[in-house]
Amino acid sequence: MATEHNWRFFRAGGVDQVLLTSGDDLANLKHLDQKLWVALACPTKGTEIDHRTLEMIDNDGDHRIRPPEILAAIDWSEKIFTSLDVLFEKEPALAISSINAETDEGKAVLGGAKRILKDQGKKGAKAITLEDVMAVESGLTATRFNGDGVIPPSSSDDSLLEKVITDIMTAVGSVADRSGKPGIDGALLEKFFKEARALIAWDDEGAAGARCPLGPKTAAAADALTAVEAKIVDYFTRGRLAAFDPRAAGALAASEDELHALSLHTLAESDPEVAKLPLGRIQAGNPLPLDGVNPAWRARIATFSELVVEPLLGKKTALSEADFEKIVEKLAEHRAWRATAPVTSTDTLGVPRLREMATEANETAIKELLDRDLALKDDYLAITSVEKAVRIRRDFVPLLRNFVSFADFYHRKGAVFQAGTLYLDARSCDLCLYVDDPGKHAALAGLSKAYLAYCDIKRLSGETGTIVAAFTAGDVDNLMVGRNGVFYDRKGQDWDATIKSIVENPISIRQAFLSPYKRLIRLVEEQVAKRAADKEKESTADIDSAAAAAASADQKAAVAAPPAAAPAAAPEKKIDVGTIAAISIALASVAAFFTGVLAMFLGLGPWMPLGILAVLLAISGPSMLIAWLKLRQRNLGPILDASAWAVNGMVKINVPFGGSLTKLAKLPAGSSRTADDPYAEEPTRWWLWISLAVVALAVVLWLFGSLNGILPKGFRSSDVFGEIKMPAPSPIAPGSAAPSAAASAAPPK
Repeated sequence: MATEHNWRFFRAGGVDQVLLTSGDDLANLKHLDQKLWVALACPTKGTEIDHRTLEMIDNDGDHRIRPPEILAAIDWSEKIFTSLDVLFEKEPALAISSINAETDEGKAVLGGAKRILKDQGKKGAKAITLEDVMAVESGLTATRFNGDGVIPPSSSDDSLLEKVITDIMTAVGSVADRSGKPGIDGALLEKFFKEARALIAWDDEGAAGARCPLGPKTAAAADALTAVEAKIVDYFTRGRLAAFDPRAAGALAASEDELHALSLHTLAESDPEVAKLPLGRIQAGNPLPLDGVNPAWRARIATFSELVVEPLLGKKTALSEADFEKIVEKLAEHRAWRATAPVTSTDTLGVPRLREMATEANETAIKELLDRDLALKDDYLAITSVEKAVRIRRDFVPLLRNFVSFADFYHRKGAVFQAGTLYLDARSCDLCLYVDDPGKHAALAGLSKAYLAYCDIKRLSGETGTIVAAFTAGDVDNLMVGRNGVFYDRKGQDWDATIKSIVENPISIRQAFLSPYKRLIRLVEEQVAKRAADKEKESTADIDSAAAAAASADQKAAVAAPPAAAPAAAPEKKIDVGTIAAISIALASVAAFFTGVLAMFLGLGPWMPLGILAVLLAISGPSMLIAWLKLRQRNLGPILDASAWAVNGMVKINVPFGGSLTKLAKLPAGSSRTADDPYAEEPTRWWLWISLAVVALAVVLWLFGSLNGILPKGFRSSDVFGEIKMPAPSPIAPGSAAPSAAASAAPPK
């Protein structure tokens, strides 16, 4: 949207970021294109801004701050303060004169502020602090009535009413009041009395004579009938089938196989396999014997007989099908009524207790408590408005400097998302963030192209957490999982920190330049260590074999062994001329290579430094190029996005700025140190290296016979190894071109 306001921007992180320095800037922020905002969302927790302030700005309660809520806070501030310039003031207290008395909202805040100061014994004070507000708010919150519309049981002086409120909470649940105590509000009170009275009315309907033929014992009788009804119906149905076809009597009774299978077990009346058998012996027209039934059903049939049969039909030892149908008919209306019972959360208390609780007197008394609490609602809202005004004046501009722009971050004033400083491996890392799920965080944060170390942190008090630290300077040689350091949070508290995982990326061009050589040295060290370990293993095996042979020598001597044939005389060992030739050729090749390289460099003359530089670039160039590309792409956005922010574009961390985020150890300015180190390792003498080179060159020249002319007989290489003859050339394959005459005439080398 077009606007006449003249904005000022600064360039940082590859992004043009707006400068907010006056109330006029804030008033026109709604006209600034949101594509120019650095962030579009941030969480209400995990930042250095008081989460209570952010919760007051978070109008929809989703625990995230977005541009509409930022703009709504500005609109609210315009009604509360005499000028938005008040938000840029550095004083910790809010001046009473800064509150706008011309608007209804401002008048409410002004009245609340004066009342708070009066309650604090500061009547006539010129400014109000957050401590003043919180002291009054805490006192109000701790009282029985605090204006939140929630009544804990302790709100009543009557112990009986207190028990009623407790039972209501048990039945329909509870909500927390401002002090955190559980209680009930108007909605829960209404729900309880509505459900309780519905259940009581339903119970009153069941008091009719037809619905309760046995009076108060009808419900127990109905339950006893329900427990055995299906099994009794099954018994009489089997009897009717036996009357229909006599063959069914045997088929419907327990089979011999079933009884035999049961005989293999240790049986009890509660055994489910026994309960599956018929209730009694199957015969056509046979009544149900109440005393001789299936053992698994004996107890339930006895209860049925006591509570149902005897009260309705008199004492009986057997029950006919007609008698059973009479019982079902007499209890049918009661059972139908019970099926209409309302489903409520109050039935857990039982109807007798509900009749005691759901009285007009109890309802009226609880409503009076709610009214007394709600009478303080306006007072509390006024205090809350004052608290919001004080917090907005203190925290809103810092929020904007870390939301609309990242001015605090790029001006090195400490961004709100920076958790503290990690000290590890002789450096300090200022770009540290709190992390909830390191695995999930690393999946997105790794796209930042930064070297990230995820660390578990803990304190002696038992507090634990996880942070991610970006290493943007130095090298990575000693950064590994398991290394320990110390983390200082923004409050100055120290935590033990241990690296748990690493996302590797280049840190600097210098590190990339040296990495091929370090990798080569590491590879050589590993191979040497591996060879040494293999040799040690072989030596240990030989020693073990020799020791075992020595220990069993006397046993072998005791065993008579047939005389063995005399071994053939071992041939005299001679040096393998072919092996010597191969070694000589290999040494010659190596010597020729280094001689050629040296000759090439010497032939460059004054261009020799450029030649050396070309070799170094050929080795280190690829890794340096990759590092350069990744360092140009190093971006803060994915790290913050993984922490529930919504960063609105590329927020770069270039090499100079990255160097300021990670500081290397160095001696303070003006300090001095002694040059003598009593424990320094003895340096290798230069003459030793020269001597070794001369000896190696002499050996090579001797092997090739170059020194035979100056050495006495017996010390020449030909005297030691004999004449070294090169293998004869292989025959020419059919169809191959014959060697040229010139080549044939050439003397052998």
